Amino acid sequence: QVSFVESGGGLVQPGGSLKLSCTASIVNLDYYAVAWFRQAPGKEHEAISCISSSDGTTLYADSVKGRFTISRVKYGNTVWLQMNSLKLEDTAVYYCRAAYNCPINQATALDNWGQGTQVTVSS
Repeated sequence: QVSFVESGGGLVQPGGSLKLSCTASIVNLDYYAVAWFRQAPGKEHEAISCISSSDGTTLYADSVKGRFTISRVKYGNTVWLQMNSLKLEDTAVYYCRAAYNCPINQATALDNWGQGTQVTVSS
């Protein structure tokens, strides 16, 4: 079973950038789609981006479209989330999950929620 360690979070000012990493417990993620989720205090998990296993097709939530970029390399075990033009409302704990296809939800995910990485956007 695949599991992930998320990293790269931190404190950043509005308008700043961060790059998150999602590193898998397996050597090669090529057979899996991977999605980033986030959970703000008092809110449900929100799916924000997904990258497919086959052709690298990407999906983004409207809330992050044009600001965030998900990426992966072939034969690798890491998926990244480049976050630019960060807003106060991007403050959340960020998680990644795997499935066979995008989009990913609780029913299709192959792993459990990890510890996540905290992103705080504050002036």
